[in-house]
Amino acid sequence: MEEYRGYVQVYTGNGKGKTTAAFGLALRAAMSGKKVFIGQFVKGMPYSELKAPEYIRNIEIRQYGADCFIVKAPTEHDIKIAKDGLQEMAEILKSGRYDVVIMDEANIALFFKLFSAEELIEAVKNRAEHVEVVITGRYAPQEVIDLADLVTEMKEIKHYYTKGVEARTGIEK
Repeated sequence: MEEYRGYVQVYTGNGKGKTTAAFGLALRAAMSGKKVFIGQFVKGMPYSELKAPEYIRNIEIRQYGADCFIVKAPTEHDIKIAKDGLQEMAEILKSGRYDVVIMDEANIALFFKLFSAEELIEAVKNRAEHVEVVITGRYAPQEVIDLADLVTEMKEIKHYYTKGVEARTGIEK
C-alpha cells in the first residue's frame, strides 16, 4: 500500500450534504481497500448509515451522543460522552490503524462546547502522518478552518423541509 501524507478536510455550512459528502468519501476509500473509522458526535439515534459496516467490512462507525439534544441544552452526560469520544478518536488518529477518520458533527460539538477547539486540534495534529481526516458540521470555528487543508461550505439555496417535509429514511436519516 502506498504511503502518503493525509490531509484535513472540513465540510461546513448551513446546507444539506456535509455528512453525506463524508460518507461518499468513506465509500470511495473503503472500495479502494482503505480502512475507515467514522465517529459521530452529538448523534445517538439509529441513522441508516450505521448499517454500513454490515455491507462494507473496512468501515467502522461509533456514535458519541446519547440523543439529539439540538432542541435543548446539552447535559453533563452529553458532554461526557462527547469528551470520551474525542479521547477515543484521538487514540484512533494516533494509532494509524485507519487510513481515513471522519469526525462527523465535530463542529456542532464545538459549537455546543462539548469539548474545545484546542482539544480537537491537538487530536488531529497528533495523528499518524498518513491519516486523512474529515471534520463535518455547521459552524466550523476559524481555528478548525485554519487547521484544514481543504474546506467546503455547503450553502442552502432551497430545501423541502421549509415546506414541512420530514427527514426521510435513507435520504436524510
